[in-house]
Amino acid sequence: MPRIQTTVVGSYPIPDWLAALPTEQALADATRVVLHTQERAGIDLVCDGELYRFDINHPETNGMIEYFVRPMSGIRNAIGFDEMMAYRSQRGMAFRARPPGVVESAIGAGTLDLPSACAKAVRLAQKPLKFTLTGPHMLAKTLIDKHYGSVEGVAHGLADVLAEQVRHCQADVIQVDEANLPGHPDEWEWAASSINRVLDAVPGKAAVHLCFGNYGGQSIQKGTWDKLMQYLNALHADHIVMEIAARPAEELAVFRGLDQRIGFGLGVVDIKRTEVETADEIARRIERAEKLLGPGRVRYIHPDCGFWMLKRSIADGKIAALVAGRDLYERGGADVRAA
Repeated sequence: MPRIQTTVVGSYPIPDWLAALPTEQALADATRVVLHTQERAGIDLVCDGELYRFDINHPETNGMIEYFVRPMSGIRNAIGFDEMMAYRSQRGMAFRARPPGVVESAIGAGTLDLPSACAKAVRLAQKPLKFTLTGPHMLAKTLIDKHYGSVEGVAHGLADVLAEQVRHCQADVIQVDEANLPGHPDEWEWAASSINRVLDAVPGKAAVHLCFGNYGGQSIQKGTWDKLMQYLNALHADHIVMEIAARPAEELAVFRGLDQRIGFGLGVVDIKRTEVETADEIARRIERAEKLLGPGRVRYIHPDCGFWMLKRSIADGKIAALVAGRDLYERGGADVRAA
């Protein structure tokens, strides 16, 4: 196994034929294609492309919110007009036209069944598998609360449900995604408290992915990583999976302050650009990170975020480049990398 492992963040472009003829068999076949694409390219830790969340009514999204909260009990899915108008006036919700639900009582699992979705992917994968889910901070921020009295209470209620779900997920890595927190670093304490409930329940390795969002190639959140170092160091995680390639080069230095017990995942592929990176570009990004943070500090390399906004040909090219860049860096030494 290479010292620095390659992985993807999660999502993959929805195959056109799945959207055209959505059946259980088509979903299974599409998942096979996504996994095989990564395995053939040489990705060490593969993901199902998050196709398990596919909804024919929302084929343009990867189900990051609705898939999780709509099946839960205690959450009403029918949204009144007054509720929608009030929701649209909230700070930080400009990226959504309507809430996914209204919390009216204590949140329960309802019909949510993440272990089944995870088990299907595990059966189809030929290499170690990562299973992903959205974290309690982001889910809580998108809901209307009429029960707990605070967004923190909603997040902890969601966390308890998600923790019981992941307790039964047998993937090699369980990754929890938080794409709203980077824009709201002042909420880090309750965000860390709630996500740690989920991470503590993971039977294998636990990972956390953070980014500044991606919709149509645009960042949704604004901020800097230095404001989240306390949050990162509080995580009960094996490693973090960070957006780096699209960030200012000088920002990487803040990760010198990352607790040594937490492995660092380095984003080396910019998913907001359609150009496919070269192996040399990726090797140089790894080299710079190891020089800055110390040898052996980079445990994983990966794209900045999921691929679902890109065309499949571009995503596939970036996946192949990811492995080629890692191999160039580990095979060649300084002389090859400087060539």
